[in-house]
Amino acid sequence: MLTPLMLLKSSFTPIFLVQTPKSKAQKLHHAFTKTFLTNSTPPVRHNASLNFATPPPASSAYFHLPFCRKRCHYCDFPIVALGSASTQTHHDPRVSNYIDWLCREITATKVDQPASTTPLQTVYFGGGTPSLVPPAMVSSVLESLRVKFGLCKDAEISMEMDPGTFGAEKMREMIALGVNRVSLGVQAFQEELLRACGRAHGVQEVHEAISVVKSCGVENWSIDLIASLPHQSCEMWEESLRLTIESQPSHVSVYDLQIEQGTKFGRLYSPGEFPMPSETQSAEFYKMASRMLTDANYNHYEISSYCKSGYECKHNFIYWKNEPFYAFGLGSASFVGGLRYSRPRKVNDYINFVQNLEKGIVDSSGDGNINGKDTAMDVVMLSLRTAQGLDLKSFQESFGSSVVLSLLEAYKPYVESGLVVCLDEHRRTIIDDLDYSFWDKTNTEKRVAYIRLSDPEGFLLSNELIALAFGVIDSWKVSPQYQEAKST
Repeated sequence: MLTPLMLLKSSFTPIFLVQTPKSKAQKLHHAFTKTFLTNSTPPVRHNASLNFATPPPASSAYFHLPFCRKRCHYCDFPIVALGSASTQTHHDPRVSNYIDWLCREITATKVDQPASTTPLQTVYFGGGTPSLVPPAMVSSVLESLRVKFGLCKDAEISMEMDPGTFGAEKMREMIALGVNRVSLGVQAFQEELLRACGRAHGVQEVHEAISVVKSCGVENWSIDLIASLPHQSCEMWEESLRLTIESQPSHVSVYDLQIEQGTKFGRLYSPGEFPMPSETQSAEFYKMASRMLTDANYNHYEISSYCKSGYECKHNFIYWKNEPFYAFGLGSASFVGGLRYSRPRKVNDYINFVQNLEKGIVDSSGDGNINGKDTAMDVVMLSLRTAQGLDLKSFQESFGSSVVLSLLEAYKPYVESGLVVCLDEHRRTIIDDLDYSFWDKTNTEKRVAYIRLSDPEGFLLSNELIALAFGVIDSWKVSPQYQEAKST
């Protein structure tokens, strides 16, 4: 799925300019690589989830399968282009060798708990185009995973799949392996837009892929769409949304294009300049998606994510809750033991990393050493991307009441303008006339249980609103209860 985090904590622009689609619309997982781990910094960063004293074991795993038929014009992620005609990869040594190294990384990874006590609850195959990988090789990865970590019988196993890279037979084989959630990289329903983006599929293959997914009985499936493409009109965007709704997926992801340096689009276009849409046009695209999908009974549960009731992506919630997760493969970033660790983006460097992991020279797991301010920033940033918002009680228990009150005070003007919404413990909106007494410590802690951003206006300004919270947290002195929990 798409990058849900901001590219860097030091740079904030409106939300419709921060998300970078790639061949499957931009992957949520890669947000952690780009946000926490840039090329100019070491490949590690200490962090933690809210429960500092007893952080939970990782319950999810992300796998990067980097193979694509060709590189899309907007993509800047680590991929291996196999060739436009490559849909049968059973005998391609580039694929089989990579899968071997992936399984070796799984085997060499340190675990804190036996597989029988902490089996994984979610698995996500991202890329790249994972549906190019033969089912037999996917089976090898899953078997290595079961042996090393264990896997719940009802685990959510997601796979990103591109139109034109699978048929009914391959779909049924993936289902037999346990894949029970599909993310379909449609991106657009207009032939001219797909060609302009360098996509390897056309509109006919989109309809064929949708038919295959539905005929094979996949109930939990998503359509990915990209807004703000070059030459994309409101009419085109409305048509893509309408055809998506008519296809009746259980989940829809809607992402906005960001022009990345080093890509073909980066050489051809500048953000906000024709034929790219203006910021105002991009905002209108976002509002249209929110309106049309909500009217079609999709819940807007995260800035870029909509679903029918009960079909939220469980794997992505691990990221949004700032909980630990494993990651394997080229360019992926894991979060285990309070450590965010990014793997190399080039194949040969990745192979060297796995060899060093096997020798014990490197360790992708942390020792629980954490940074309070960084963690607080991550929790705010991730929570405010969701409709649930920031749980103030949990945040206060981890970081203290003073920082909570400072956040509420900073957000007071935005509550008054409707960009930030205060909720009570029953998740009912608090609509009192606001004055300073409303933010009094005694009154606030009893009444305001959550804060969230309004939909769509607050979501559209999420970067600015989250940056405001970062300023508050940056000036915060670590609370006594945080220090005590950290030392426990």
